[in-house]
Amino acid sequence: MPETKPIDSDKLPDIAKECMKLAKFPQLATIENDRPRVRPVSPVKTDGFTVYVANLKNYDKTAQIEANPNVELCYMSPDHDQVRIAGTAEILEDENEIQEIWESNALLRKYLGSPDSPQLIIYKIIPSSVRFMREWALEYYDVPIN
Repeated sequence: MPETKPIDSDKLPDIAKECMKLAKFPQLATIENDRPRVRPVSPVKTDGFTVYVANLKNYDKTAQIEANPNVELCYMSPDHDQVRIAGTAEILEDENEIQEIWESNALLRKYLGSPDSPQLIIYKIIPSSVRFMREWALEYYDVPIN
């Protein structure tokens, strides 16, 4: 097992958030007919460990999340540190929050034209657990969510 730096448990939430920033593009796992499906995603907003992911209605993950909203995000930093967020994906309905995300995301504006696009879904992934692992140490630390 690789030797790792000790982790100050009081700093664990900040260490995990820094890992998320460095990773940029997490992998999102869903379930389809009892089979895992994983793909990279580009979060459109992150609030602590609550992550927002834009999607198009015709994508496979739409039906997968509708059938089973339990998902997991895995972030891996360039140093191979990992943050795993297990949670529930729900469709964001708050119009003010949708507008805020829309205004801050040029890519959404470029391809979808309006926040009212019938193709647009924004999932809010509400964490039930967050775990952190330092560079292949094979030991996860539970990260306080609040």
